Amino acid sequence: MRPTRSILAAGLAAATALATALPSAAAVPTDSSQLREAVSAAGIMEHLEAFQAIADANGGTRLAGTPGYDESADYVAGLLTAAGYQVTRQQFTFDYFQEIEPPLFERVSPTPRTYVETTDFLTMTYSGSGDVTAPIFAVDLVLPPGPVAGSSTSGCETSDFVGFPAGSVALLQRGTCDFVVKATNAEAAGASAVIIFNEGQEGRTDVFGGTLGGLGVTIPVLGTSFAVGAELAGMPGAVVHIRTVTLSETRLTENILADTPTGRVDRTVVVGAHLDSVAAGPGINDNGSGAGALLEIALQMAELNIEPRNRVRFAFWGAEEEGLLGSEYYVSQLSTRDIKNTALNLNFDMIASPNYVRFVYDGDGSDTETAGPNGSGQIEDVFTKYFASQGLPTEPTAFDGRSDYGPFIAVGIPAGGLFTGAEGIKTPEEAVVYGGVAGAPYDPCYHEVCDSLTPTHTPEDAALFAQLALDYDLVGNVNLDALEEMADATAHATLTYAMTTSAVQGTSQSSTSASAALEHQGSQLKR
Repeated sequence: MRPTRSILAAGLAAATALATALPSAAAVPTDSSQLREAVSAAGIMEHLEAFQAIADANGGTRLAGTPGYDESADYVAGLLTAAGYQVTRQQFTFDYFQEIEPPLFERVSPTPRTYVETTDFLTMTYSGSGDVTAPIFAVDLVLPPGPVAGSSTSGCETSDFVGFPAGSVALLQRGTCDFVVKATNAEAAGASAVIIFNEGQEGRTDVFGGTLGGLGVTIPVLGTSFAVGAELAGMPGAVVHIRTVTLSETRLTENILADTPTGRVDRTVVVGAHLDSVAAGPGINDNGSGAGALLEIALQMAELNIEPRNRVRFAFWGAEEEGLLGSEYYVSQLSTRDIKNTALNLNFDMIASPNYVRFVYDGDGSDTETAGPNGSGQIEDVFTKYFASQGLPTEPTAFDGRSDYGPFIAVGIPAGGLFTGAEGIKTPEEAVVYGGVAGAPYDPCYHEVCDSLTPTHTPEDAALFAQLALDYDLVGNVNLDALEEMADATAHATLTYAMTTSAVQGTSQSSTSASAALEHQGSQLKR
């Protein structure tokens, strides 16, 4: 995965150079009722069924760099071309990663213990392969953890490894620098494997999914919970056995970009959703739901002969799950003029979560203290006012770097969008408003094989989905009630900005808090 800073540093400088101080204008009200009537959950489900069939025929996945993704791209591009859109297949190379076999992590001595994948540890994305049995060696740990999250510097400096016994397994603590810096320093010092455990403050105790950002590290690298790391730290000289079998290589994939044949190019509205899934499953909610909704909106706009005032570019991003790589590549190819001509970005990533909440990105930072570029607050208003007009409450969600708006806000382009929740837990207050099950994830199948139209559930998940079905109309891992509501709002915002005569002027001045030092790169932590 390419690191965020490559686009953030250069992008913020470019945005500063081109930014003007013009105030953002609210979008002109638009009657979207005809388009919303044409766009239905039933129509979107036809695309989800196609994505499911593609995954079923290709090892159960639509992961970027695999035939499942390529066929998904062919499906989308074919329909949009037939509908009259100007379709571009924007190819790019990326660092592909896959775990070939399940990892193994166990303590050999003292007191043998086998650690459980996902509960105790996870293999970091772009970890190398290896089969290692060796003693651990703790490097610059802070136990108990310091009062400030992210303050541990364990492994961030080469000097941390003075006296490190070559061949040992480096035991490091999360904090301060990117995981790749810690792992690279450890490998250079002669470590045979690396364990990076969570830092220990509130919210930083669980096992976490981390990334090394791309190819380069050749030894096994695991991320563990704080409890596992602290336990090992209390056993100097403990011997562990770590085995990983991974594949990392450069592969080719693509974004699908579909432009309306009419509309002002100097006010291009980029409406995006990622098309790829994770390796584990077909990705029907994440993000067949967003991609399917955009596809259906584009097809219905063409069917209704809507001629937008502003060019609409429907973007289906590749390799989002590897770290927003498709949208990052797209933005990196924009000239200064192209950036100026991009009015805004709308992003739709997971809009049919089984235990959903109607989340709207907090463009002005009034609820989350993380504002997008100027104009993002107006985009937020379009969504919240639409939902209010339908008598539907919403909740704010922060720009935290977890989806494809990230590269856009980094260069000062206003952004906004919708989200129905991933691995986060529904609160009792949310359950009162939205129904569903408090204390359960918004999407119990997030990044799992059961993110499918035909899932096989564990007994525990089967009981949860039976309970959710009392409140919602579910098909597999898709909440049809959520999909209908969110697709209508997506269609409304898309048409509003397609037809508006008001400019949404972005600057870099409000984007600093949203783009600087983000811990997330897509769904994965990088530090």
